[in-house]
Amino acid sequence: MKNIYKLLFVSILIAFITGCEKAPTDTKTQVETEKKEVAATKEAIKKDLKQSIQVFTADNKDGKITTKSIEAAFDEAGVPIGVNNNMNSPFSQRFPKVHYKVYNLAVFQNSDLTLKLIKKYPNFGALTPLTMSIWSDGDSMNISTLSLFGMSRAGEIPMDDADLIAYAELVKSALLKAMPHGSFKELPYEDARPTESLATNFEVEIDVEEVTDFTTYKEDFQAEFEAEMEPIGFLFPNYINLQEEIFDEAGYDAYDFYDTYSICKFDVIYPVSKDHPEAGAWAPCSFYMYKKKDENVMRMGFLSVENWISSTNMKDKESMNPLREAQNMIETIINEMIE
Repeated sequence: MKNIYKLLFVSILIAFITGCEKAPTDTKTQVETEKKEVAATKEAIKKDLKQSIQVFTADNKDGKITTKSIEAAFDEAGVPIGVNNNMNSPFSQRFPKVHYKVYNLAVFQNSDLTLKLIKKYPNFGALTPLTMSIWSDGDSMNISTLSLFGMSRAGEIPMDDADLIAYAELVKSALLKAMPHGSFKELPYEDARPTESLATNFEVEIDVEEVTDFTTYKEDFQAEFEAEMEPIGFLFPNYINLQEEIFDEAGYDAYDFYDTYSICKFDVIYPVSKDHPEAGAWAPCSFYMYKKKDENVMRMGFLSVENWISSTNMKDKESMNPLREAQNMIETIINEMIE
């Protein structure tokens, strides 16, 4: 019996010693894993700091990933797509050929995060809604969106803003849901330093003695704006009345009105998309206009085409000239309207 107890005691002792020997090894492995994760995070941040645009790509030989399946995934992820336009349809009617088997431009947003960001940064309307391009080249499907750095730089929002980070992560989760086996493509360039402003803004003084109905004032301005823009080829594929669609429901009443337009021009996006399909992360362009209740000023603006040019390291005149020409047209029209 004593021998049995001795054997049992020895077994327990060996098990204890073995456990103690394994613990440092497990701890060491855990530390090494954490170091790798931190290093990966730092590397990801470095990449974000170099590139405004991110391209998520996946093999699609079986054709199961479609623009409709991507739309459904984004809707399910909490960033519903408002417009998902097949650009090849108008391109094939207006131009000699299309560049890609699939080329779509889509707009999407998360209402809760939009409200939180606009409360802190009123000009976030220039990124409301967010935009993306979806295209197929050969056997892959690609989606181009703005990175955290891209939203931060263009919107002049601190990169460590919690709501902006949450928005960027939400976009990434939507991309993964849309293409579970996808990955971010290594782009062959970094953002160039723009020589001009990333934002184009306007202000209009409102005579409150003459203008008492701000809704009518806004609608009259928009009617004139559309009447000037449409004859020269600009389209408005999406329009959001943020006051009615988001602010009122949340009980937020800081504005008399806040609207955004999505603006597109076929003669611009067609040549740009040929060599820079990822530029759709900026298209269609979001144009905002708002009036705060405590101000007698209507503010408007959109993100300069320098965003497109610098974030894709664009060099070719075939792409740059139509972009800058379009911006000059919009600026001229608005400046003439507010003189």
